[in-house]
Amino acid sequence: MEAFKEYGRPLVVQSTALWAETVATYSAQRVEFLGTLLIQILFFWVPSLIYLSLDIFVPRFSQRHKIQPAPKQPTRSDIVRCFIVVTQNQLLSSTLHLGLIYLSKRAGSETSYRVTATLPSTFEFVRDFAISLVLREALFYYSHRLLHIPFLYRRIHKKHHKFTAPIALAAQFAHPLEQIFANALPISLPPQLLHSHILTFWAYLAWELFNTATVHSGYDFFHNKAKMHDLHHEKFNLNFGSIGLFDWLHGTDQLAKIHRE
Repeated sequence: MEAFKEYGRPLVVQSTALWAETVATYSAQRVEFLGTLLIQILFFWVPSLIYLSLDIFVPRFSQRHKIQPAPKQPTRSDIVRCFIVVTQNQLLSSTLHLGLIYLSKRAGSETSYRVTATLPSTFEFVRDFAISLVLREALFYYSHRLLHIPFLYRRIHKKHHKFTAPIALAAQFAHPLEQIFANALPISLPPQLLHSHILTFWAYLAWELFNTATVHSGYDFFHNKAKMHDLHHEKFNLNFGSIGLFDWLHGTDQLAKIHRE
């Protein structure tokens, strides 16, 4: 244990020094935009493509762990269409992010988050991460339920529900308005309101992106983490949230009841 601590200290010092050098070298706007884009690639695109590749490289393992049967799975053309739409939504989100950075700079503020060489304290990191999780759950739950109103469902949200047996990439297979108001804003707005440190935002963003890819993956990995949202895609009228808190509060968490019947 002592050897591990001694080895760990130089890594922490080097990482802190590297971060300080990065902040001193590049503008806050560039750090925010490029760092956020990198997090999106590493924690959404890479896991999504790994989940998709299981069918190709380990088909028996894949079939054994899929929640829904083969006849319900999307076709190859569905997956290609999904890739195109998700890429378009990624470009939309990145363009809006650039626009927000530009407007913030025009308003006299460098960025929506704190980009400083000083790292956030453990207390601040945990506090902002936890508050952001709860606020995101509230924003996503209510925006998602709103999208299930028949008028909005037919015109906007039905596109996302094309995948009754979802795949990881389908997490962002959505109408542009849904991508903005139900996918992007519920994640980005809470840490902006808290004026969180950019590193806190990136850690929280990484968790949210990996989580949404996993719950849409269609696999029973991580203690059946995908089962709640997979059931939402299959049944449409339950499990509107991500972590289940607001489904529990509003009685729309019916997964346990369905398993008992």
